[in-house]
Amino acid sequence: MSNEQVTAGKAVGIHFTLKLCDGKVVDSSEGQDPMLYLHGQGNIVPGLEEQLDGKAIGDKINADVDPEQGYGIRKEAGMTEVPRTDFPDDVKFVKGMQFVFEGEGGEVAPGWVVDFTDETVMIDLNHPLAGEHLHFEVEICSVRDATQEELKHGHPHGAGGHEH
Repeated sequence: MSNEQVTAGKAVGIHFTLKLCDGKVVDSSEGQDPMLYLHGQGNIVPGLEEQLDGKAIGDKINADVDPEQGYGIRKEAGMTEVPRTDFPDDVKFVKGMQFVFEGEGGEVAPGWVVDFTDETVMIDLNHPLAGEHLHFEVEICSVRDATQEELKHGHPHGAGGHEH
């Protein structure tokens, strides 16, 4: 197996465009440096990671990913109404604004503002792309062995070192 193939424990650089079924582009690395991720560590959606496994530098793929292997199925239980008093007084709410919430067990989860009134804020704990069928256009730009530090942290570090 070539050292340039995408396998677990490799830091992989990709250029990508993510579209929904209607063709709407929702994310892209166009005009930027390639996105770097650590293969096998869950840094990208499982359905895309699986389709990149074994590919090599220069390979281009079109990957269709169902919701179950993307950002999950939308769950109505993910919608929750929170008293506005639970937020700092100076917050200027905007639909789509993201917050990070801590659960009873200490786990953290992102949530997005769906609506708000003077008394409450409706938060959606589903990822904004939950329930969506995803279409990725990907080019493998780089593949290298991850460093021990990267493997320990579970993600790659940029050219300048540790980037979080």
